[in-house]
Amino acid sequence: MNNPTSQVQKQDNLFIHPWDNFQNLGNNQRTVVEKGDGIYLYDSQGNRLIDGPSGMWCVNIGHGRKEMAQAIYDQVMQLPFTSPWSMATSPAAQFSEALAAEGPGDLNHAFLTTCGSTAVDSALRFVQFYNNYRGKPEKKKIISRLKGYHGSTYLSASVSGKERDKNYLDFATDLVHHIPAPHPLFKPEQMTDADFLDQCVADLENKIIELGADKVAVFVAEPILASGGVIVPPKGYHKRCLDVCHQYDVLYISDEVVTSFGRLGHIFASEAVFDIVPDIITTAKGLTSAYIPMGAFLVSDRLLNEFNNPDLESAIFSNGFTYSGHPVAAAAGLKNLEIIKREKLCENAREVGAYFQQRIKSLYDIPIVRDVRGLGLMACVECELTKGADDLEMDYEIGERIDQHCQAMGLIVRPLANMCVLSPPLIITKAQVDDLVDILYKGVELAMQDCIADGTFKSV
Repeated sequence: MNNPTSQVQKQDNLFIHPWDNFQNLGNNQRTVVEKGDGIYLYDSQGNRLIDGPSGMWCVNIGHGRKEMAQAIYDQVMQLPFTSPWSMATSPAAQFSEALAAEGPGDLNHAFLTTCGSTAVDSALRFVQFYNNYRGKPEKKKIISRLKGYHGSTYLSASVSGKERDKNYLDFATDLVHHIPAPHPLFKPEQMTDADFLDQCVADLENKIIELGADKVAVFVAEPILASGGVIVPPKGYHKRCLDVCHQYDVLYISDEVVTSFGRLGHIFASEAVFDIVPDIITTAKGLTSAYIPMGAFLVSDRLLNEFNNPDLESAIFSNGFTYSGHPVAAAAGLKNLEIIKREKLCENAREVGAYFQQRIKSLYDIPIVRDVRGLGLMACVECELTKGADDLEMDYEIGERIDQHCQAMGLIVRPLANMCVLSPPLIITKAQVDDLVDILYKGVELAMQDCIADGTFKSV
């Protein structure tokens, strides 16, 4: 069905998109994407666009995989659905076993959900359930970080710490407490890296002490704060935070919704990249490369074994979803993992990711570029028009201009105000990285020239 672009855009205005501005309802003219192939998308005008953000950090194996479509089709024809409450299916069982085999340490059991938000929400509810069962009902408070993002359910959104996402919505502020993001960009000039690391770890320990260790249940942290701007904490941060958590009987959730399934060159990054075995890992996005929605959390056997107390009543975890362990999603997850392993996409992500990080540093040559940061196939280019200024309107303006110029030249970026975040599919080649970076470089330059022309940026 090939409707004219204008007709689709008119129909699309009846679709309330995530993060929609209700003041613009009825007036949006979004790009209509009609096709995907490899690292590319094609719009309704036939323009080819590099999928710079890989959808939303998620189309890891790339678009248009026929064998993925076949696996989904075969499972739909074999069995599209049965109740996860009372029945088992081969795909869900096999995928749970495969996840356990990839998980670090003793994280050998998987709870399958529908997306990253429900994975985080379910993991947090499990922590509450765990502490209730072991007779510590007051141990409920959650610590997370400013600039972190953990989802859109009431609980996972409360845990998120992106200030600009908090307008006109309610959150569980009595339950959730935020500490500063470990952002090296904001390290005082006179402070050493070692002292900055000490300060970041102390932020967590001081918050636990302030709230009371008997009241704090869990610390939840993305290994890299993704939509907060690809914030890479100082080396050793996660290991020391895990040690602090264990010192105070606080659980540690590593939110790998973005960083798992190859984004940093490993199926899970917690141990392989950051040297930790957390109590719980959440995952989604690249779990199925977004071909079918799915999420999961993996949990330590050490925690599960505590439910084997014969002196207490049965421990029923009354949490789940109609589509938990959906057989079609599980079949997609199995095929996705097979492709990643067979085509050595983790290895490609490590090799090409290193080249990507090297090439994107060239944007430092542009005067409005404040910071370039990232790891693996994750990167952020942060721009500012006035040094040290906090001007939200101008932040959005520069981001939108960069986005428009880049898209006109064949690249989709994901502007988060003044930050361009990138996470291309794991299949990307070095030559394609060159294309991506060259377009982004030119797009930022053109946006800067716009700002010089209209007087919003005066110093070159």
